[in-house]
Amino acid sequence: MTVVRSALVTGGSRGIGAEVARRLAGEGYAVTIAARTAETLEQTAQEIHGETGAQIHPFAANMAEQARITELVDAHAERFGGLDLLVLNAGTGSVGTVAELTAKARDRMLDVNFRAPLALIQAALPLLRSRAEADPRRGAKIVALASITGVAGEAGLALYGATKAALISLCETVSLEESARGVSATAISPGYVDTDMTAWKHGELEPSAMLPTADIAEMVLAVSRLSARAVVPNIVISRSGDQLWRA
Repeated sequence: MTVVRSALVTGGSRGIGAEVARRLAGEGYAVTIAARTAETLEQTAQEIHGETGAQIHPFAANMAEQARITELVDAHAERFGGLDLLVLNAGTGSVGTVAELTAKARDRMLDVNFRAPLALIQAALPLLRSRAEADPRRGAKIVALASITGVAGEAGLALYGATKAALISLCETVSLEESARGVSATAISPGYVDTDMTAWKHGELEPSAMLPTADIAEMVLAVSRLSARAVVPNIVISRSGDQLWRA
């Protein structure tokens, strides 16, 4: 019996997440994509299936709701049996100085950018461990979309960067605790990527000066192909130009 490799991608309806899901489907993965808006999610799932013929399962879920996170992992397990790759892409941001940050913005970013990934990892670990045991050469992988602002602080993006720094640290700790069992975690920390989320920067930074989503998806695929013996804690991707460590 042929076991189909499967992946779960959050924030999978557009932008980086949709591109990652598309590329994984092209590699033969069965993919669950999750996002808040059911209509957009269903449309993306149909497009990817039409392009690749892969099994694409859309699951509408707000990452700020703990119960939906558990239901998401359970739905993936019920449909595909196991889990080879967990891609934590869902995220939210808010621009403002530390002095200006509101409690609402703080709680939203903490919930979506850190608490949800932590909860997803906890819920998915039994599935990931099981796949790593079944395929000890390749193991199972977690890839989290962080940000270069989690590595080098950026004025106006304090809390966003702080939540991404926490995500980077979480990935390192997961690898320390789980890689001996074949499960490792990698953070990918890019500068500005040309997506809807960065449209607010267009007045001062042209889309052509931002990273394309294809480059981020390429890094996810590269990590997914590594053996279980390789652990990559964090991949920083800077934009070309004269400020390599800035967003």
